[in-house]
Amino acid sequence: MHRYLIHTIYGFFFSLLISSVCMADSLESIFSPGELSAKHKSLDEKCDNCHDTAEKTKQDKLCLNCHDHKDIANDIRQNRGFHGRIKMPSQNACKQCHREHRGRGAEITAFTVASFDHNNTDFKLKGEHVVLDCKTCHKQNKKYREAPSTCYSCHKKQDIHKGSLGNKCEKCHVETGWKSSGFDHDKTDFPLRGGHKKISCQLCHINNEFKNTPKTCFQCHNLNDVHGRRYGTKCHTCHTENEWKKTKFDHARDANYKLTGKHLTAKCDSCHTGYLYKQKLSTVCFNCHRNDDEHKGKNGKKCNECHNTRGWGTSQFDHNKGTDFPLTGKHKTVLCDSCHRGAVDKKLPKDCYSCHKYSDPHSGKLGGNCAQCHNTYGWNKKIFFDHDISRFPLIGIHAVTACEECHLTQDYKGTDMQCFTCHESNDEHKGRLGQNCGYCHNPNSWKTWLFDHNKQTDFKLDGAHADIECYSCHRTRTVKLSQSIANCSNCHSGDDIHEGSFGQYCDRCHNTRSFRELNMMGAR
Repeated sequence: MHRYLIHTIYGFFFSLLISSVCMADSLESIFSPGELSAKHKSLDEKCDNCHDTAEKTKQDKLCLNCHDHKDIANDIRQNRGFHGRIKMPSQNACKQCHREHRGRGAEITAFTVASFDHNNTDFKLKGEHVVLDCKTCHKQNKKYREAPSTCYSCHKKQDIHKGSLGNKCEKCHVETGWKSSGFDHDKTDFPLRGGHKKISCQLCHINNEFKNTPKTCFQCHNLNDVHGRRYGTKCHTCHTENEWKKTKFDHARDANYKLTGKHLTAKCDSCHTGYLYKQKLSTVCFNCHRNDDEHKGKNGKKCNECHNTRGWGTSQFDHNKGTDFPLTGKHKTVLCDSCHRGAVDKKLPKDCYSCHKYSDPHSGKLGGNCAQCHNTYGWNKKIFFDHDISRFPLIGIHAVTACEECHLTQDYKGTDMQCFTCHESNDEHKGRLGQNCGYCHNPNSWKTWLFDHNKQTDFKLDGAHADIECYSCHRTRTVKLSQSIANCSNCHSGDDIHEGSFGQYCDRCHNTRSFRELNMMGAR
């Protein structure tokens, strides 16, 4: 029985082995999980084309090799493209997205445009690309991977440069728009500096011509050359990209002539009237300023000995140190030509009178040493003549009296020293007391007088004589103060009640106190 069973089993498997070839199609149909899609219907009952039952790890290779997916295989191997970027299991990755055996009408690819992330491809969407319709780049009946990936392949018709700049649009443009440029001009052999950064591209690249664009200043700016080409074509020697008005040219360093004072603000053309690089200019002041020379050449050509670059009116010549004639007072502000009427190196006299004799109001009568009285601050200022060394010292009121009060003219030597000559009009005595005012008065005041009649005359004033006015006796002009009075009757003849019978010597009986008092002692 046991042996029979064994033979029966062997017989069964042998019969299966014999009929396996004939029954292969029917078996695959039996074990199939479902009907294939319409695209794979030709592979019904040909499972070995897609399935390797011996080694499941070869499943993905069969998928890739079936339709010659070398491009996808390379993407996966090099981690690029959509299939190279998605993270899938190492085995049987294809069937995670591509499902079969779901019927003839099923879609083999699990893909929807709305949920697709374009960033998982080699062409990430940025800028204007984000809002584009997919059909703009992915044409009908074309594989998605066949869509153009370079700018120029899509935008060739929009190329305003007509291919002259090549097909690498991304060197200048970005995805946000054609007008937004990401081009870095500094990476070219003409970096943009200063004012060049702000100007429009079309100012240099006319008609969008970018090749053979001029790179030297003069090629672009020759129409703006205010120098009329006299300064050559090397604009960068003086100017920078910031602006024309600001220059980097250092006149001291680059031309060996330092600009100071008004030279700093003078226009270049003021000196450089010819071609800059051919005309050699002299550094001598006179050669440039010959027409400005008010001295007409008589002061020589060494202008810098007196003047500086701040202006002709500002002189640096120090007359006090450079000559033996220091300038003081009004001499400091007087014009040079007032003294130096000839050549500046001509020796001039140093005494006042040589220059000022024609303005001498004294007509030379006081000599030529003006400095005895005057100084350089002015003829009428701080006159320091010492009148006390003259024959008429000034004391009292005379010390504060203006010179013109006595010196009616400036011929001082002819002035009379007598009081009466000056004060005749002030003489209250009308000349009756003579002209020698000094006998009674002094220079302090007319009211202060020191005349002593008892000592200075031979007629002592006492009694009633002491209080009477001078004019009571001096009724006529007094010639001399020592003039004697012969007797009383000279004055009192009109008062003599004796009518001269007792003679002319009244003092024999009378005294000076009163006529009523009798001095009878005189009769004895």
